[in-house]
Amino acid sequence: MSNLNIGIILGSTRQGRVCPQVGEWVKGVADKRGDANYEIVDVADYKLPMFGEVDASEQAGAWNSKLASLDGFVFIVAEYNHSITASLKNALDFARDAWNNKAAGIVSYGSVGGARAAEHLRGILGELSVADVRVHPALSLFTDFENGSVFKPADLHLTNVNGMLDQVLAWSGALKTIRQ
Repeated sequence: MSNLNIGIILGSTRQGRVCPQVGEWVKGVADKRGDANYEIVDVADYKLPMFGEVDASEQAGAWNSKLASLDGFVFIVAEYNHSITASLKNALDFARDAWNNKAAGIVSYGSVGGARAAEHLRGILGELSVADVRVHPALSLFTDFENGSVFKPADLHLTNVNGMLDQVLAWSGALKTIRQ
C-alpha cells in the first residue's frame, strides 16, 4: 500500500496566531516517523468567505480538492470562547463529501488545553463522517507557551502526539479501503 496522505489542518486565521508553530512541531514529529506523507494545510490560505454569503465556488473548489487528496487529518485547534474558531467551523462547512470516511486526530491548545474546543470539534466531525481518534494532545497556554506566544512544548507531549499519529494512520488506512 502506498503511503497515506495526512493533512495537518491549521484551524486559526487571526493575526498573531500560534497554531503555525504547533502545526510545524507536529509535522516535525510526524516527518521523523517516515510512515506517511504529512503536509500543513492552512485554512487561511483558502480565503473562504463566510459560508453562504457570496459565491465562493473557486475557493470552495480549491478547498474541497485539497481535502479530497488527503486520507486523514490532524486538526490544530485553538480554543476561543470554549469552542473552535469561527474560521475552522466555516472551513468545515465548506466541504461535505471530501471529509467523509476519513480519520482525524486533534491537537488542541488553550487555557485548559483546548479541551472544550476539542470536544466541540468531535461532535462536528461525527456529523461529517470523520472518525476522530481517542489520543488527544492538549497543550496549555500557561506551560507550553512562553509569554503566550512562543511555543515550547513539554517533552511529555511527544508520547501523545506519536500515539495520536499511530491511531490516525491505523484508522485512515482502514477507512481508505471503503473509499476505494
